[in-house]
Amino acid sequence: MEQAGKQGIMVTSQSQNPIEQIQARFKELETGFRLWLSKQSLPVEAAVVTTTSAAQGAAIGAFMGTLTADASSTFPTPPPNASLNPQAMASLKQAQALAGGPLVQARNFAVMTGVNAGISCVLKRIRGKEDVQSSMAAAFGSGAMFSLVSGMGGPNQATNAVTSGLFFALVQGGLFQIGQKFSNPPAEDTHYAKTRHMLNNLGLQSYEKNFKKGLLTDNTLPLLTDSALRDVRIPPGPRLLILDHIQRDADLKEKRGRRK
Repeated sequence: MEQAGKQGIMVTSQSQNPIEQIQARFKELETGFRLWLSKQSLPVEAAVVTTTSAAQGAAIGAFMGTLTADASSTFPTPPPNASLNPQAMASLKQAQALAGGPLVQARNFAVMTGVNAGISCVLKRIRGKEDVQSSMAAAFGSGAMFSLVSGMGGPNQATNAVTSGLFFALVQGGLFQIGQKFSNPPAEDTHYAKTRHMLNNLGLQSYEKNFKKGLLTDNTLPLLTDSALRDVRIPPGPRLLILDHIQRDADLKEKRGRRK
């Protein structure tokens, strides 16, 4: 009997997909990192978010740079004493910045993603929400810094930095509005509006289906316990984040106190 039980355990462990195990482990580490980060001061959180986002952007930029390395070599290099007009020189620098090699693109993408993520983090922490205004402000800073670092400004770098920042802000603002329009919940999901907002802020939107399966609507948020979240198969890390958010939310905390 004991041997049969051990064989059952071995079969179960062998039947588990290694990729799913790795994904689950990665998800736990990510959740733990988010929990740790949410407890840090604003300067620490902003520095960590900026650094990690810049590293990711640099990796993407380096990969993109390998695809454009051949194209960048075709651009002529003017002699040191060449008397090109400012417009032509600015156009040449823009082309070189957009079609540079791996190191150039790694730098450009690191600046864009790092500045964008850092500003977004600070504004979200200060304002307590992420909306189109915050998104456009982060994009403006990202575009302005990209213009200055990449050398696209030509002789008038300040003006071009403002222009690039405005262009980035308008594009990201438009994309944000389009995303909001297509992500509006259907009528039957209105009972989960607060729940969805909470999960999105915590980066746990993938667990919305767990709340719906357990009928944990917005009205149940003040009543949530660890055991209730465990019953709908939410892992320990996300459970801690959700319960910590409820404890910090003044409205939910007040409703919980009145129900006791």
